[in-house]
Order: sequence, then structure tokens, then C-alpha cells
Amino acid sequence: MNFLTQLRWSPYVVGVGIGILGWLSFLLLKKPLGTSTSFARTSGMLEKLIRGPDVALKTYYQKYPLKIDWQWMFVVGIFLGSLASSLSSGDFELAWVPSLWASTLSESPWLRVGFAFIGGIVLGFGARWGNGCTSGHGISGTQQLAVSSWIFTIALFASGVLMAQLLLKIFGG
Repeated sequence: MNFLTQLRWSPYVVGVGIGILGWLSFLLLKKPLGTSTSFARTSGMLEKLIRGPDVALKTYYQKYPLKIDWQWMFVVGIFLGSLASSLSSGDFELAWVPSLWASTLSESPWLRVGFAFIGGIVLGFGARWGNGCTSGHGISGTQQLAVSSWIFTIALFASGVLMAQLLLKIFGG
């Protein structure tokens, strides 16, 4: 059980684990892994608290009802699993501005929160526009051999490499 306290796990072991998890999701739940719909449902539930029950009548929420389901609990499990992992490895740190961010961009917590907020909006918009998130397309879609998911995953990795190169040129490294 020593591997549970390691700071970094082998990407090959993690990849196999995620693949098995995706396979079990199809086998047991008859549903693909994904997380973006649960975030959309959560925003709808929050909106419902403020604006009332009419929110559930929106076309989107007719297709994706405002409920806490297995996918929503999966997101909670990701958060709790990440917390447990960081605590067991001794890597847990509560900080508004991570040290890497502070050393390369700014120590301002407002700038960090602003970038996180804008990034979250862009990611959420992209996930809804693309009809799925990275886990939905990159894991579940590729397991189903969906051409659109393979195109997405290849583009994701290619753009990640290009962005990393761009950031290295801008900030050094």
C-alpha cells in the first residue's frame, strides 16, 4: 500500500486504472464517464435557489433534469479522492496562490482567482459547445471509438503541446 503515499503515480498505471473505471461504468451503469453535465446541473440548482422552480422548465434542464445523480457524486468523489491523495502523500497545501503561479506570473490572489474564474467559464462553455468534457470525449468517447472524440483528443494534446511551448517562450523555462 506504499504506492498510495507517493507524490506522483506512474501515468501508465493511472491510465490503465481510468480505462478500467470507464469500462466498469459502461458495464455496470450503461453510461459513459463524464463530468461537465453535473457542473451544468449544479449551476441550474443554484439558479433554482435564487429564481425559483421555473428554472427547471428551461429546455436544457428538460433534457438534463436538475438532480443529484451518479455523475454528480462522481465529481464529489474526484474532489474527495484528490484531497485524500494529497493528504496521504503529504503534498496538501492550502494556498490562494500556488508557488509556481507566484514565481511565474504574480503573487496577487485576485489575479489568480480572476484567471481561474475566466478559465472556468471558457472550459464550461467549450464543454457544452463540444457536447462533452475531456473525460467524456477523451476517455469514454475514445473507448467507444467515436471519431469525433478521437479528433478532439488529438487536438487536445496537440494544442497542449503548442501552448506549453508558447508559455515557455513567454515566461522562460
